[in-house]
Amino acid sequence: MITLTINGLEVSVEEGTTILEAAEFLGFPIPTLCHMEGLTPYGACRLCVVEIGEGPGAKLVSSCTYRAEQGLKVRTSSARVMKARAMIIELLLASCPQSKIIQDLASKYEIRQQRFRQEYEDCILCGRCVRMCEEQMMAKAIGFRGRGQNRSIGTPFDIPSDVCRQCGGCIYVCPACTLRCTYTEPEKAICGGCANISPPCIQKDSFNDLMCYMDPCVACEIKKQ
Repeated sequence: MITLTINGLEVSVEEGTTILEAAEFLGFPIPTLCHMEGLTPYGACRLCVVEIGEGPGAKLVSSCTYRAEQGLKVRTSSARVMKARAMIIELLLASCPQSKIIQDLASKYEIRQQRFRQEYEDCILCGRCVRMCEEQMMAKAIGFRGRGQNRSIGTPFDIPSDVCRQCGGCIYVCPACTLRCTYTEPEKAICGGCANISPPCIQKDSFNDLMCYMDPCVACEIKKQ
């Protein structure tokens, strides 16, 4: 067993457990997008970022791929982590502005503007569909193509795959293929129609972490009323 500390609480987990799994065991919410139970961790979206270590040596890592280490100190909702997640959500909105999943994340993290050039690519390269096709459907009908800004998902040379069974599993797990937000003007990347109140505790100078990890926070819900 490995002992580590998450948000000040000591926990023992089996060797090979990821930080995300350990945090979920304790009930600490960590948002994920590319991660999905039953599929190999990929760490593409970086939304599950957490802070490990202390002082100047502390760094941000993706919790879905980082394995727990003996004596590791983890913070899942520090001010630095929340700022990084907000930036990531803005970048996701630039690629897929009308995904309901991403819209909901933007509302939850109080994103009110999207400062990057709008792409409307409708693919965030999370790799869910590729892993679903290979690991659950045993088909390998689709995969990644190209590199950098030319990276995309599809079949080689855009030729229909003869091993594709038209199961629809790739569409089922795709965050970009979910029901669109009812706001129908994509130029306004964030509708805010279902926005939540931001956690008041982390915005005070005396707190650098969330005071509680309830989702939703009871204090925030009372304040909203």
